[in-house]
Amino acid sequence: MNATLSHEELPIPANQVGYLLSTAARAPSVHNTQPWRFRVNVRDIELFADQRRKLHRDPLGREMLVSCGAALFGLRLAIRSLGCQPVVTLLPDLKQLRLLARVAMVAGPPMTAQERDLLNAIPHRHTHRGAFSPGPLPPGLLVRLQHDALAEGALLALVRSAIDYERLASLLSATGPKQDLDPAARSDIARWSRAPASVAYDGVPALAFPAQPVSEPGRLRQRDFDLGRGIGFDVAPGAPPAATAVLLTLGDRRVDWLKAGQALQRLLLHAASKWVFASLYTQPLESAEIRHLVKDRLGLHGYPQVILQCGLAHSTHPTSRRSPADLAEWKGS
Repeated sequence: MNATLSHEELPIPANQVGYLLSTAARAPSVHNTQPWRFRVNVRDIELFADQRRKLHRDPLGREMLVSCGAALFGLRLAIRSLGCQPVVTLLPDLKQLRLLARVAMVAGPPMTAQERDLLNAIPHRHTHRGAFSPGPLPPGLLVRLQHDALAEGALLALVRSAIDYERLASLLSATGPKQDLDPAARSDIARWSRAPASVAYDGVPALAFPAQPVSEPGRLRQRDFDLGRGIGFDVAPGAPPAATAVLLTLGDRRVDWLKAGQALQRLLLHAASKWVFASLYTQPLESAEIRHLVKDRLGLHGYPQVILQCGLAHSTHPTSRRSPADLAEWKGS
């Protein structure tokens, strides 16, 4: 930031609130639950967890906070696009467990070209559950995605060796069927997966999940959103993912989960700006025991928060989002 610029907090512009919140709300969230709420005050925006949207399989709210962290990064990026600098305080009041962050605005430098690329990728960034297109990732992209994670206080560990990949794939294949049969998990999927005719603005629409989880060489076992209903899409054969990675944090507390979400959205937007998309694997990490197994078997120096497989794709199906009016209360004056 330019040292001559003022650090005085600026009023939240009322005419930009809808834009700020809709940009934040384009973040990825587990089952597209969109578990966030915002309170717009005169000089800051507060981010809250919406407990009503927490999954049964997420008793501690880890996945909910990772999702909210992703929305927080989107809010930061939207503020940057206004020529301002976001000032973020994570977990500002420990007596209010639902209050996750407070974001103020100060004068800042113009948005950089790299930040503009991230912002422009927001409309087409999506969780990719279909086939990938053939071809390698852009040169140097994986290293830059690792830098994105580091910039947000997280780590992106690449699964490079065939042995490590087989360990991960075997673990997911061995534990996945049991997780699929868990009544709480099935209840979450039934609640948050949508039939083709649904007009809901949340949940995973039928056009975004396959009728049968993709089972191809090099592809990790996917969560079954269809549950035998035959409402998902048919997947044509495609290329294997170009990379497999695990997003890690050095700690495993609420603040770390928020950092993981910010890192996730930052690197996903960077990838999407190059038409590279990711399949996200959160099901195995719902279990603390499996999370520890992933950490130990891969020799990871951190706590696994999200498993990703990345590849090229040239079609996009972003899921619907709730309107800013449904996400916030306005306390400005």
